[in-house]
Amino acid sequence: MGVLQNQLERYKKLFHISEKLHSTMNADLLLGELFVILKEVYPNYSYILLLSHDTHCHNDLPIIEIDYDSDNFAVVTAYTTGINQFEYSSDEQHAILYAPLKGRQGIYGVLQIIVPDSITFPDEEIEFITLFTNCAGSALENARLYQQNHQVISNLKLLNDTSQRLNSNSRLAEKMSYVSDQIKASFEAEEVGFFLVSDDQTTVKILPGTTRYFFSKQARIYLDYIKKKFLLDPEPLFIGDVNLHKIVDFKNFHSVMAIPVFQNEILRGFSIVMHHKPYFFSFEAFKLLQSLIQHSSLALTNTLLREELSRLVITDHLTKLHSRKFLDEKIQQSMKEDDEGTFILVDLDNFKKVNDSFGHQIGDEVLVQVAILIKSGIRKNDIGARWGGEELAIYLPGVSLEKGVSIAERLVVMVNETSTPHVTVSCGVSYWHQDYPDTYQALFKRADEALYFAKETGKNKVVTQADYNKEAG
Repeated sequence: MGVLQNQLERYKKLFHISEKLHSTMNADLLLGELFVILKEVYPNYSYILLLSHDTHCHNDLPIIEIDYDSDNFAVVTAYTTGINQFEYSSDEQHAILYAPLKGRQGIYGVLQIIVPDSITFPDEEIEFITLFTNCAGSALENARLYQQNHQVISNLKLLNDTSQRLNSNSRLAEKMSYVSDQIKASFEAEEVGFFLVSDDQTTVKILPGTTRYFFSKQARIYLDYIKKKFLLDPEPLFIGDVNLHKIVDFKNFHSVMAIPVFQNEILRGFSIVMHHKPYFFSFEAFKLLQSLIQHSSLALTNTLLREELSRLVITDHLTKLHSRKFLDEKIQQSMKEDDEGTFILVDLDNFKKVNDSFGHQIGDEVLVQVAILIKSGIRKNDIGARWGGEELAIYLPGVSLEKGVSIAERLVVMVNETSTPHVTVSCGVSYWHQDYPDTYQALFKRADEALYFAKETGKNKVVTQADYNKEAG
């Protein structure tokens, strides 16, 4: 009766153990609980859990990954057959049991239990441990399936959210920054880069959203290496420990995932995700990144085309200056937002004579020369535009009349000294300030009147609205 009661108590304990192990869907917590139970049931035994696939960190637990090339034949046999294996050592006076953790869909590891001061394993302990490991295997399987399903849902959400953002009307820089942030968060990546390859396959352009490292000289080694790989073989790259001898940076990046984007069998671009630790990214992460880039590539291509069309619409095809429409919009916006601004109308003197003497092609080249001088002499947020015909324009938001006149005078001198064939320009300058009521039409009219006065009084000069008013008065 005592033996039966003892067995009953053990199976009640096993039932409670099963409830405990199946109460969590977190694999890390489950493994921790497994060792707590082992210490309670077998305080004098020692044990190691060998898992078939483990990407988690268990610094305080005796868990290692199964080495399939190991000389420990008993571990491999227990894992591959699902049958308990035993080892006995008469010299060291201990017995070892290798019990597989079995679930319905597979075997997830092997529990190694060492019994000290014994060369045999009691049958009742073997039965109990077998039931215990089967219970643990089933719980671990459920937890991993749950986490896999949770990861699938998370991955689908990532793809869906990214696709929605990429297909929105936001600008390319905003879209790429969003994708970059998603990749860094989802893959714990240290560096993320997006790149366009030129039509002749020689140069690589860095796209918005790319992390700062890729703008360094050191990163060029990775870019050249990966571009060369893709030109030879179009397959995505999953490198656990890249070894580039040219890299002398204190922080080499060993884990690299790179996905190419091809169009009509021509390499158009690629994405790179990197981490300094070797074998940091899982193969599942690699497959997800491929899906993400494939979802992104069409939307990004469409965005690039839209932005290129937009650029063409606001850019004069000959001079590469902005269009008049773009200039009009920017001046009107500036008059609402800024404190002041200067507007300069520029006209090529005797331009008809240039066309008649040298031909329209040379006339176009002269226009381009002046346009280049305009672009080189203004800031990034200033606007150079083709006003129409041989008339060009400059708008300087937030710039005083005095500074605007100085820029116009410098342009007059540069054109006079460098143009080939030689031409000169005349400039009419107008100015507005928020303290005085003004309109865009009035600003243009004052500049036009000043330009007309410059043309009528000798050309190759700058006339301001104040100069014109003084003379006209």
